[in-house]
Amino acid sequence: MATIDLKIDKMSCGACVRRVTQTLNAIPGTHAEEVSLGKARVQTETNSESLVAALTEAGFPAQVEATA
Repeated sequence: MATIDLKIDKMSCGACVRRVTQTLNAIPGTHAEEVSLGKARVQTETNSESLVAALTEAGFPAQVEATA
């Protein structure tokens, strides 16, 4: 399982953090390890493009910062 660090735009409050966490955890094979304002660390079996697309659709544009 890969670890992906994401920079997430438009995440400005606790409700946003919950929404981002729920969005990421709804993707099969994905677990949001740490979500804080503007950033997320995700364990996933899916590709980073799927994560970015799901977050963008939810209203939180994202970019991959690092993959391990």
